[in-house]
Formats: sequence, C-alpha cells, structure tokens
Amino acid sequence: MRYPELCAALEEFGFSERVSLGQIKERYRDLVRRYHPDRGVESDPEKIRRVNEAYRILRSYCHDYLFDCSYQEFLEQYPEERLREQFAVDSLWGGRGEDV
Repeated sequence: MRYPELCAALEEFGFSERVSLGQIKERYRDLVRRYHPDRGVESDPEKIRRVNEAYRILRSYCHDYLFDCSYQEFLEQYPEERLREQFAVDSLWGGRGEDV
C-alpha cells in the first residue's frame, strides 16, 4: 500500500486524517446499504466496487497499525483525564488538595 492509496480510501469514505476503526466500519455499512445493487436506494455497482476497495485498504492499514499506548497519546485521546489530573488537587475546582 502507498500513502496516496490510503488518502484516496479516506476520501472515498469522506474522512480526514484522524478516524477510528469504529467510524470506518459504521461508514462502510452505511455506504453498502446505500449503493449495493441488491439493496441500495441508489444502486451503483461502480461506487460499491470503490467502497469495497477503500474498505479493504483502510482495514489493512488498521490491522497493521502499531498503536501508540504512551501516556502522552492517552492524554490526547482522553483530554478529560488531562484536566482531571491538572485540577484534581486544586481546592478551587473541588479537589481535595492532594493527589488523586
């Protein structure tokens, strides 16, 4: 796989650079329901072929992706945890004045 192929797959699904596997699966189901020749309201065999190829590329990328489970990345994914840690000890924000 090359990067332009990944970008094209994201574009086919209408995503930007940041997307979760759950979002990919949900969008795939929606697109199949919409464009599948046997079921879709807007039956389009060429579109469903492109959607299936894009899904294959995205699934392959996610399958081989090395997830960053570092503390920094955790705080990026859960910003409320960063705030809790930052203000948990501050009595002004309801903290107990000690580490939680």
